[in-house]
Amino acid sequence: MFCYFFVTASVFAKPNFIKVNGYDVEYEIAGSGKHTVFLEAGGSAGLSDWEPVFEKLAKEARIIRYSRIGNGGSTQLRKNYSSEEYANEALMLLEALHVEKPIVYIAHSYGAYIARRFAATYPEWVSALMLIEPASEHDVDIMRQIDLGKAEKEIAQVKLDDMVNGMSNQYLDFWAKRPLPDYPQIPDIPVTVIASVKKYKNPPLLFFTDAGRKMWGELHSAWAESFPQGKAVLTDKSYHYPQNDEPDRVVQEVIDLLGRIQD
Repeated sequence: MFCYFFVTASVFAKPNFIKVNGYDVEYEIAGSGKHTVFLEAGGSAGLSDWEPVFEKLAKEARIIRYSRIGNGGSTQLRKNYSSEEYANEALMLLEALHVEKPIVYIAHSYGAYIARRFAATYPEWVSALMLIEPASEHDVDIMRQIDLGKAEKEIAQVKLDDMVNGMSNQYLDFWAKRPLPDYPQIPDIPVTVIASVKKYKNPPLLFFTDAGRKMWGELHSAWAESFPQGKAVLTDKSYHYPQNDEPDRVVQEVIDLLGRIQD
């Protein structure tokens, strides 16, 4: 049985800043307990990505959220970052904060790609992993299977958008990578993947068509269940932000994940 430490909203701290790799990084720590949960935001999002669930999660564990360099309130810059660099800076942040390993790594969207890289590179640092609507190097394969010609045009546009934005790196960091880095070296730890299969009325890309949603669910179910302690959670109640649309469900899945960690 876990002993959970409850805190009231009045004790939540405002975001702080710490130097990481020469840059100012915005972070916030709340709660206490047996486990330390590290939250990795998606795409160009900052720590506000976790606003709907942050205080609720802090009733269950010690929670750390932050804004990657270039995002949120952290030092602003434009650079074609790689997931390897982001993972290394996440480690530097944890060390600067004197966090004891291991952590429970929870990540959304593009942040999930960073979390996979981190778990594979620093396995001793991760006791459990949750990926919410995770960006995948297999996205392009789904699109190409549906309509190869149209997919190549859509992928090309994403590449152009990446070059302009400089920080998202959806194409540059993982859509263009071959061979596909599925990270089989992630250790035998509890893993949960939450993926949306909710259908779009007007899908902006092939990836969001009904066929794409079905294949997306199958992809992440198979990936999660390939782990001895893996669990796939498919939802048709939210799109890309389950932590916004279904915060209570996300919190409950985190509680479940914490309960699956071996002492």
